Amino acid sequence: MQNDKTTLKDLSIFTSDGSEGVFALLDYATTQEGKNMLRRHIYHPPDTLEKLKEVQEAIKFWSTHPDLWPKIISNGTLVMLDKFFESADSVSAPPSGITLVLNSFLQKVINKQEYFITKFSLSHLADFLTGCMQLADIIEQETVPPLLERELTAIKDELKHGLTKEIIGVTKDTKYTTLANLNYRARREMKNMVYRLINSYARMDAWQSMARATVDHRWVFPELLPASPVCFETTGLSHPLLRKPVSYDISFDNNRNFLLLTGANMSGKTTFMRALGVSALMAHLGMGVPAKSLRISFMQGIITNMQVEDNILKGESYFFAEVQRMKQTATKLKQQAPHLVLMDELFKGTNVHDAFECTRAVLEGLLHHPNHLMILSTHLYEVAQQFSSNKGILFFYFVTNMADSGGYEFTYELKTGISNDRIGYRILQKEGVIDLLQQKDQA
Repeated sequence: MQNDKTTLKDLSIFTSDGSEGVFALLDYATTQEGKNMLRRHIYHPPDTLEKLKEVQEAIKFWSTHPDLWPKIISNGTLVMLDKFFESADSVSAPPSGITLVLNSFLQKVINKQEYFITKFSLSHLADFLTGCMQLADIIEQETVPPLLERELTAIKDELKHGLTKEIIGVTKDTKYTTLANLNYRARREMKNMVYRLINSYARMDAWQSMARATVDHRWVFPELLPASPVCFETTGLSHPLLRKPVSYDISFDNNRNFLLLTGANMSGKTTFMRALGVSALMAHLGMGVPAKSLRISFMQGIITNMQVEDNILKGESYFFAEVQRMKQTATKLKQQAPHLVLMDELFKGTNVHDAFECTRAVLEGLLHHPNHLMILSTHLYEVAQQFSSNKGILFFYFVTNMADSGGYEFTYELKTGISNDRIGYRILQKEGVIDLLQQKDQA
């Protein structure tokens, strides 16, 4: 699955305003390296259904075996190892002479800092190697899925290094001469091997992070289907960032792949679309999703047209930015592999007449791409009416209860049909904007 920064921003996976996005819900990584690997996984999910299923099986394993994750390795462990091996190139010769003649007691007194740095660094290396051995031992104790087995076997092979047992065997009684030699040899001989182990550990840290998130939030693993025929069927779908979410059932297939969504502003359209996008992304990460069930085809990518921004430095207007984003969308839709396309209130940067004509033209063009799943929301109910007889379009709207007194209530209930609710003027009245504007300036 291919996702660009615009899509991840539109779906609030990562945020730039300091608020917690969806990533914060997924991040149970025990190390910064694991967190970084999780980020890379989100930007670059598996590119085939087969690879995705393998990742999902690995995450499922950690969701049922959290107790097997080694606790001896911490973020501080990896930080210290990085500093330890950074200085490897500056050590040009093994310790000798007076350094090795002095016993441990004298080292503690005369060269206290060097003694404790040496011992402290080796203790972290020993902890890391011990944790990796605990991981490698899993394949002797449990039946593990193929991807995880390959990763653990690679770790086991790396641990065959001649220094591994010696470093793990270091105790508080180990002589300084032994510590000094191990310190030198480890820096010179184990650097590349340890960095490969760290990379494997980080990858599994990302998997166990998504597994713990799935279990803690009570999400469910989706059923992953081939790209064709295109399918998205879900029950009890909700947005994971909402404290009291409303859940929805929705079903797309190859015959009805287009959803036209209407409803008043703030009635729930955008949140619903984001829920669809977030669940699709999480499914393609191999983890659980916030729903009771989900069956989803393997998608080539998610394309969003939700929070388009103008660019004053390039002299681009908001409307031109919208057109450029739609052009990118049209280019990607020429591919046969299915995409999930989420379009929210298109062409807000122009007048109502232009917006109607442009939205209608885009909708007509999108209907020529049955291999993709597409959701378009609009408050221009006239656009929806234009296509109301098209059997290939699903029509849903969000209910707004309107009171005779001028009040309104959002129920966030999704119903079949087309809405013609218009509450902009009522909102202005309720918020007192009109009254404020009608008041004369004070003398």
